[in-house]
Amino acid sequence: MDHLNSFDGTPIAYLDAGDGPTVILSHGFAADHRLNWVLPGVVDALVASGRRVLAPDARGHGSSGKPHDPDAYGGDAMVRDIQSLLDALGVDAVDVVGYSMGSLVSARLVPLEPRARSLILGGVGGRLGRDRRPANSSAIADALEADDPRTISDPSARAFRAFADATGADRMALAAIQRAPLGEPAALDRIAVPTMVLTGDADTLVGPPDALAARIPGATAKILAGDHLSAVNDPAFARSIVDFIEAVSVS
Repeated sequence: MDHLNSFDGTPIAYLDAGDGPTVILSHGFAADHRLNWVLPGVVDALVASGRRVLAPDARGHGSSGKPHDPDAYGGDAMVRDIQSLLDALGVDAVDVVGYSMGSLVSARLVPLEPRARSLILGGVGGRLGRDRRPANSSAIADALEADDPRTISDPSARAFRAFADATGADRMALAAIQRAPLGEPAALDRIAVPTMVLTGDADTLVGPPDALAARIPGATAKILAGDHLSAVNDPAFARSIVDFIEAVSVS
């Protein structure tokens, strides 16, 4: 992987693969570029379609820097990391794809970013932007900080802790993300590029995808097979991303 120092000096690791028009992929909470994009075949499918793929590890994740201070994640830091990467590589146009946390970042990026030409929001639904912070953020942070996972009573928080342990994530960095100061909600009505929402049919965490698509001008929604963690493994996930970007490029 390649690395750059972002706007505040935090090192950001990223995969740079393929040639052609650029696509940037932003992964979900407690995952990394490999889990969300390489293993499900998204990177290979995009490269095979003639695209250049940038897939960073978000700060706090993977091979990137992992501050333990919540303030390091405030002020749209992850949005600014993506902009720093695009600036450093001289990218002048980009298709933006996110999953879960990466979709929250992408939805905040696109209204600010004139280089964006399309947007795919995976693993999100009608709850995006409704609550400034999910009700269980503190519970998730507490679970990540707990010395003994057997003391975690909240089922959702326990699942996040188990996922973080399984991936070998830096739990204190992830807890800091959950405690980070909040910015303004994503300006969904200011998204002016072709947009698709992708959500698993058993994803009970995020709300209905069509409710989110209805709040974004011209957006469409598509249902995949799977829950919040498994939907990326539906073969339709990678195929839908490639097909949507190709359709946008010829429109």
